[in-house]
Amino acid sequence: MPDPTPHAILAALWELAGLAPDRLGPLELPGEEPALPSSFRVGAAAQASIGAVTAAVAALHAARGGPLQAAQVEMREAALEFLSERYMLHNGAPAGSGWDSIAGTYRCGDGRFVRLHTNFPHHRAGVVKLLGGAATKEAVAAALQGWQAFAFEEAAAEAGLCVTAMRSFAAWDAHPQGQALVSLPPLRIEKIGEAPPRPLPPLAARPLAGLRVLDLTRVIAGPVCGRTLAAHGAEVLHVSAAHLPSFDDLVLDTGRGKRTAAIDLRDPAGQETLRGLARQADVFLQGYRPGAIAGHGFGPAALAALNPGIVCTSLSAYGEVGPWGDRRGFDSLVQTASGFNHAEAVAAGADPADAAPKPLPCQALDHASGYLLAFGTLAALLRRAEEGGSWLVRVSLVGTGMWLRRLGRLPEGFRARTPDMAEVAPFLEESEGGFGRVAALRHAGRLAATPPFWALPPAPLGSHAPRWQQVGGTSTG
Repeated sequence: MPDPTPHAILAALWELAGLAPDRLGPLELPGEEPALPSSFRVGAAAQASIGAVTAAVAALHAARGGPLQAAQVEMREAALEFLSERYMLHNGAPAGSGWDSIAGTYRCGDGRFVRLHTNFPHHRAGVVKLLGGAATKEAVAAALQGWQAFAFEEAAAEAGLCVTAMRSFAAWDAHPQGQALVSLPPLRIEKIGEAPPRPLPPLAARPLAGLRVLDLTRVIAGPVCGRTLAAHGAEVLHVSAAHLPSFDDLVLDTGRGKRTAAIDLRDPAGQETLRGLARQADVFLQGYRPGAIAGHGFGPAALAALNPGIVCTSLSAYGEVGPWGDRRGFDSLVQTASGFNHAEAVAAGADPADAAPKPLPCQALDHASGYLLAFGTLAALLRRAEEGGSWLVRVSLVGTGMWLRRLGRLPEGFRARTPDMAEVAPFLEESEGGFGRVAALRHAGRLAATPPFWALPPAPLGSHAPRWQQVGGTSTG
């Protein structure tokens, strides 16, 4: 059978979310593949996932009494948004996020490859310690000659570090974690508690105005979800803590439209502050390792008891099930472990028996997961208004990857190229705030009557008080 069209991909997501087909309004998805150089359908995944969010925003606005409005997502713009962290200017200079000096791929003594993710200081320090003090690329490469790839992967995981060995699709499918996820959908929405229907806020100028989102996420996927909801008017309060590592370069991009507060959950007073905010939230978005936030008293069941009717949105790396369900992970690591780096290399002409890892042209699992989280959140809000209940929306990077695999391949995918900064200049928009002047990509999802925009510029983490805002400048919480 032919590979599904972007419209068909979106329609399948719509059905998966439990939304009626007649709620899907007029939608245009123009453009052609390939949008980026890859044998995978990254452009279609970008267009369908952003399109699903945009159509759900339109449906929610209509449910509030707004006009039925057309949605549009152009494929090239959607694919560019999957690279949003690369296309930024900070005070006029390029501000793309960088990588730690020892991060990357290495060949081990058995000839297999591993990928190290050392961008957080404690992850870097742990890898250096595990390798006997190797702190340069050359020293790491030499030290790894004394390891077998799978043994190093396991030793790193036991130490709480972020390392994966490269596998083929066949090897991943035979792995216990791959087996545990064989039927995992890209999006899971379930009712986790009883509560009366909670009507949507009265009609406002922006589709998501009046909805409150607590955003406890870092790096790309979770922050993209919060940024997307903010683009359509939701009040998004990002919560971090001074002791947690972060990437300011990423905040320049994903912090748009949000206020940002610091709360230390190790402190009982901080926990009480977050409980006060959660009592008045519509959405609790978190993307930490499974069990980490629950360990502070903010698991989905506890939140549903605290605030019946809340929508909890959870991101994991490996799907919360199986032997790797509680492992730390990032897009690049999941790509390596689950077969993408090997498949992409082979598609580009490498010897399958000795292929060096070739990553996707973007953090596709991160970005697609972020939009799937946003879409699932909107679907849960619509269902809450009609069915009642508290809800849990779950997305994993590996589940998103398996979804991308199922979309099919592009035999001529590498004929596309990644645009340079000059080519994307027409798609950039500027803001001025706590970071100074920032230029970043506008949102690819278009709505005819309520075009998306970010009302707030990105701000350094912890810039705001941990309070909800109200009309007229007063606050509560």
